[in-house]
Amino acid sequence: MPGGSAPLPGAFTVAERRIINRRRTPVLVQHFLNGLPYNTEPPPERAKLRSFRGLVRYRTAHCLEAALAAAVILEQHGYPPLLLSFESIDDLDHVIFVYRSQGRWGSVARSRDPGLHGRKPVFRSIRDLALSYVDGYVDYSGRVTGYAVVDLRLLGDYDWRLSEKNVWKVERLLLDYPHRPIRSSDARIDRLRARYRAFKKQFPDSKPVDYERMDRWSELPAEFNSRARRAEKLFARTTNTTARRHDG
Repeated sequence: MPGGSAPLPGAFTVAERRIINRRRTPVLVQHFLNGLPYNTEPPPERAKLRSFRGLVRYRTAHCLEAALAAAVILEQHGYPPLLLSFESIDDLDHVIFVYRSQGRWGSVARSRDPGLHGRKPVFRSIRDLALSYVDGYVDYSGRVTGYAVVDLRLLGDYDWRLSEKNVWKVERLLLDYPHRPIRSSDARIDRLRARYRAFKKQFPDSKPVDYERMDRWSELPAEFNSRARRAEKLFARTTNTTARRHDG
């Protein structure tokens, strides 16, 4: 089976076909990925980059594994296998699956950070979609510097879809692919970073979940919809109280 072509149904296991048949849209794939534990690759285990087959077997995924899974599932429903790669000043890159619906761009993604998950198909261009991730990327050191959209069919016969081994060639393709620069306001990034640090100082076990234009975001995993939101409300209340004291 050539790697440049989508696999026929018979190439998948029963479990894999079940997942594919039940997730026919990006929304359903995002929901599926949200339910998986994030693959943090804890020591002493080595880093991994599993194919869709590996994800189904181990039921865990980091961002690139999730993007690959979305590409495999949605390719079976007519979507091209397109990944968007982000570069960051701290070399902690992020990868998402991107798709087009009725002329607008959206994404499917999994992350340890709430602001780096999927987006609804409301963006006029890939660049607009990429820019929607700038704020959510900011933490202690992260800042988006560039992006690239890569069609995985460039890998030809390489089996990135169903391999039993780590598919490191995908990562190499993304790293080597030319990225377009993203420029952002230093002042805005500084404000976002200061807010992130203040939030983490008060709530070290949570992450901020209050960002502008969250109406364009896809569903978030459950871990960002309960304790994190309560922490955000308390942080906002504390911040507002402090501001009023300074104003007085």
